[in-house]
Amino acid sequence: MNSPFLSATDGTSSPRVLTAGGSLSGSVRVPGDKSISHRSLLFGAIAEGTTTIEGLLPAEDPLSTAACLRSMGVTISPIEAGEIVQVEGVGLDGLQEPTAILDCGNSGTTMRLMLGLLAGRDGRHFILDGDASLRRRPMRRVGQPLASMGADVRGRDGGNLAPLAVQGTQLKGTVVGTPVASAQVKSAVLLAALTAEGSTTVIEPAQSRDHSERMLKAFGADLQVGGEMGRHISVRPGATLHGQTVVVPGDISSAAFWLVAGSLVEGADLTIENVGLNPTRTGILDVLEAMGACIDILNRREVAGEPVGDLQVSPTPLKPFHFGEEIMPRLVDEVPILCVAACFCDGESRISGASELRVKETDRLAVMARQLKAMGADLDEHDDGISIRGGRPLKGAVLDSETDHRVAMSLAIASILATSDSSLDRSEAAAVSYPNFWDDLERLRC
Repeated sequence: MNSPFLSATDGTSSPRVLTAGGSLSGSVRVPGDKSISHRSLLFGAIAEGTTTIEGLLPAEDPLSTAACLRSMGVTISPIEAGEIVQVEGVGLDGLQEPTAILDCGNSGTTMRLMLGLLAGRDGRHFILDGDASLRRRPMRRVGQPLASMGADVRGRDGGNLAPLAVQGTQLKGTVVGTPVASAQVKSAVLLAALTAEGSTTVIEPAQSRDHSERMLKAFGADLQVGGEMGRHISVRPGATLHGQTVVVPGDISSAAFWLVAGSLVEGADLTIENVGLNPTRTGILDVLEAMGACIDILNRREVAGEPVGDLQVSPTPLKPFHFGEEIMPRLVDEVPILCVAACFCDGESRISGASELRVKETDRLAVMARQLKAMGADLDEHDDGISIRGGRPLKGAVLDSETDHRVAMSLAIASILATSDSSLDRSEAAAVSYPNFWDDLERLRC
């Protein structure tokens, strides 16, 4: 078989050739969940004792979190694919003031959670920065709730844009209403609450992914979840965190590419193993079920407090879909690949309430609209979403990930379904969350 996905081998970022046609068959184990990987490193760092992490995602974003923690005196073993990672915790107040800027790379999760982690380190000073893309991403949504606790965070555009300077202070517990349903904002406040004076309650407008709550409780935090749909989370300081053994399940956001491909590619037969099925993350399964997808959940189990299963998918005609802000916290990262799916549904699909995608690694709504239009898609971009009229073939085109990992992988699936070959510039962006994506795709091709 000719290699369907070719790229430069000399370290340059030459366009990758994407061959149309063929099918997909076999089993795949997607990388560890990125959200859980970040949190296992962060919580392990401020616990007492050793935290052992199995299945941690060895991709660029978690590596940025690990590098920042190492700069503050935390010992973390090398992070490599297939290797168990050990974090030697320094306790709640053991982080040292770094001698250099903390480089968050391209990781918004790293920067936002670090703000919460560092805001209460009384008397210590920190500077957070990142790459050009991260410097454009909004941070005030975290800075403002932390400021209500007494945090001192400064930066460009009134503290909205990196570089950001954090002057650690003694924070005071309070009731915080987060401006958006964001697990990153919520988690930053919960981290700050661990060392504040008095209890803190976070109230979300809608429930976001709850990995922080689950894991903090497992580490020993005095945390309670209540209110409608678990939207009220309270932390009382004073509890000691203890190192844990964390098993990171496969990331359902990475599984989503295979779920859509397995539903659309003729003759496909795919099983995605060991996928996290946390109900705050499974919006993609709800949407695909409503579209008529044929997905079976096998071997359901619970690992380290997180529900897990294997997903078996087979092709079937998909129906158009409509969804809005009510489900967005549960599938915001899956919107790019659902845009691809919409192109192959007979009728109009509509995504609304998705303005959050305009402040991700890229403006994902604009980028997906540009790239799919280049392939001949019939669509309209809206302020908060996109409408796609499916049923017309996509053609091969010169494509560009525009440095966004989820765009790169979504366009790879679109290229299989196109009528002719494509090329993809900056395909290496996939490594941000799925370092072996291109290898897995080539292995599954048949």
